[in-house]
Amino acid sequence: MTIRILSALGMTLSLLATPAFADGDAVKGAKVFKKCKACHTASDEKNKVGPHLVSIIDRPVATVDGFKYSKAMTEFGADGKVWDVETLSIYLKKPKALVKKTSMSFSGLKKEKDIENLLAYLQDPSAVK
Repeated sequence: MTIRILSALGMTLSLLATPAFADGDAVKGAKVFKKCKACHTASDEKNKVGPHLVSIIDRPVATVDGFKYSKAMTEFGADGKVWDVETLSIYLKKPKALVKKTSMSFSGLKKEKDIENLLAYLQDPSAVK
């Protein structure tokens, strides 16, 4: 009986710890990423107008080598913030609401499902191939 309870508790906790992008669809996220690809890449560590987004989930803010970040983004990340799922979700909804003077001109994604799908894609761009 105790083993069953502990097993059920463990399964419940593991479900609670599942990141939000687990609900997203990487294939649909790749379609959403088309809005981003003029300035970013998700599969190559190559900077464009914006920094590459390879391994962005849980990466410290403003830390891609060779990319010159705006003063606003550098200051935003100065205290050790990371691009976790929660922070990215807020940022992708309305970038200038989170980082007031960001140089990113993208106005944001209106649909929560688009954000979930995009996060799923960013977590594993190779899932689409």
